[in-house]
Amino acid sequence: MHKMTEQNMINAFGGESQAHMRYTYFASQAEKEKLPNTARLFTAISFAETVHAWDHYRELKHLNGGFVANSMAAFGPGDTLKNLGLAIDGESFEIEEMYPTYIETAKFQNEKGAQRSFEWSYNTEKEHLKFYTRALEALKAGTEAVFGPIQVCSVCGYTIEGDAPDLCPLCKASKDKFISFNSK
Repeated sequence: MHKMTEQNMINAFGGESQAHMRYTYFASQAEKEKLPNTARLFTAISFAETVHAWDHYRELKHLNGGFVANSMAAFGPGDTLKNLGLAIDGESFEIEEMYPTYIETAKFQNEKGAQRSFEWSYNTEKEHLKFYTRALEALKAGTEAVFGPIQVCSVCGYTIEGDAPDLCPLCKASKDKFISFNSK
């Protein structure tokens, strides 16, 4: 793997790993605030971020040793309103800056596996941003957003509300590869 794409993959792994941990923490905060739908949203998207990290990590199987990951991470957790803002900031960075650059670099360097991994994450992050924006708008209006079942593809992390599709729109995995996050 070319060094620039390799470093981008390491950085993306770091970023997705940190997002998983942030969203897990944010879910516990939402639970404390008695916001079960928002907690479930954070939990589902945390799982999707784990899938992204795993996918990036598998593309780095040629490495051996320790490497530094430079990743944008939102710090300063607070109440759920603040945490949703931090999540939106992180997803927006990935959509507007990080993944478009990483995808173009992987294309230029003809790194097909990295390009696929970045594209799956990029397209999923756009869905995450919509979910978080909806949750934030509802909370600002004094209510909690209501979500149906949230489905996450365990192959690529694609996240959708409602029934799992017969085939994942990103990776074409079958319906049985989706993990469902339902309300309690």
